[in-house]
Amino acid sequence: MISLIGTWMQTVAQAWLVYRLTGSTVLLGSVGFASQIPVFLLSIVGGAVADRFNRRSIVIATQICSMLLASTLAALTFTGVVQVGHIMVLAAALGIVNAFDIPARQSFLLEMVTREDLPNAIALNSSMFNGARIVGPAVAGLLVGAIGEAWCFLANALSYVAVIAGLLAIRVQRDRKPHAARSTRESVMEGFAFVFQTRPVWTLLALLGVVSLVGTPYTVLMPVFAGDILHGGASALGLLMSSTGFGALAGALLLASRSGYRGMGRLIAVSAVGFGASLILFSFSRSLLLSVVLLFPVGLSMMTQMAASNTLIQAMVPDHLRGRVMAAYSMVFMGMAPFGSLIAGSAAGAIGAPNVVALGGCWGVIAGLCFARMLPAVRKEARQLIVAQQPGAGEPAEETTVGFSLAQNSTATKDLKSADPAKPALHS
Repeated sequence: MISLIGTWMQTVAQAWLVYRLTGSTVLLGSVGFASQIPVFLLSIVGGAVADRFNRRSIVIATQICSMLLASTLAALTFTGVVQVGHIMVLAAALGIVNAFDIPARQSFLLEMVTREDLPNAIALNSSMFNGARIVGPAVAGLLVGAIGEAWCFLANALSYVAVIAGLLAIRVQRDRKPHAARSTRESVMEGFAFVFQTRPVWTLLALLGVVSLVGTPYTVLMPVFAGDILHGGASALGLLMSSTGFGALAGALLLASRSGYRGMGRLIAVSAVGFGASLILFSFSRSLLLSVVLLFPVGLSMMTQMAASNTLIQAMVPDHLRGRVMAAYSMVFMGMAPFGSLIAGSAAGAIGAPNVVALGGCWGVIAGLCFARMLPAVRKEARQLIVAQQPGAGEPAEETTVGFSLAQNSTATKDLKSADPAKPALHS
């Protein structure tokens, strides 16, 4: 929690620093692109590493690297020599670190909790993330306006001490044998094969990718809304970002109160449509108070879709593929956002930030409706995959088998079939 508050402080302060130095929406989008494109390009490699090595050790190493990068940005800003080029290079370096951190962190969850507790663990993890999202931007807005961006960067660097200490204190009781592939390339291809051959997984990822591409880049344009459209300053930016965080926290707590997986597909579809509709309404607002109110459902629906998709995917994936599949999740959730940031920043200069956000919201609504239409065709397949991953599940009961052969996905069922080669492949 302490570390994430620092991370959100740096995110807001960095965006404000870029806009203060340049006044350019294109450069705002370019910095967002530089920070996230490594996740798209390298996270699948990071997932292979997470499946082959100790995940806790990987996360500790990535946190140390992140601390060093934040310290460097703080030093450059304190000395007054910071330029957009410096920010872009450091943002890209942090993106490389995140490409290894996110798959390892996400897949590490199941080593700390049982599979039955996984939905609540993901939801509570999201609650922590978004609790920090409320505090961090608000504090950053006050500090930037009072004493400058450099102090936010320094606070973030110091905050990593807390998370590193916490990770060192963790003792995992569950034994996991790291996956030993013959090569990184084969390991990567095995992960891609599972994703593309498993329809419920790629359907969830496709929706997440569209929303990330056209919807979530609205955050890159927040300095424009805060400064030019709503006529506020750094404090207004912090208020807008905190409102999104309050909504996201509410969405995470909503998921934490649920038990089981029933109805999650429908919830994801509703959340995607709600996210797009809320963005459209926000784009028309010219009142700071109204904008703050409208960003609450934006954050709520975005977090609900993201966390519910994360939960369902983790429930369907075998543990030996978990790091690589969560890397694919990272690719579409964070990896598509840089392309969206670049497009949004460039388009905002031509047609204005409100129109860009409204168009993104429209595409979000369309994507959510398309997913809702596909949902009945994939729901039964998803249920069968979830049942197959339960400890000691064996073959699902007859009524749970559907028109989907696990033999179609040899990667997903290789371990299940190897236990009893004489047993025929499960099919309807």
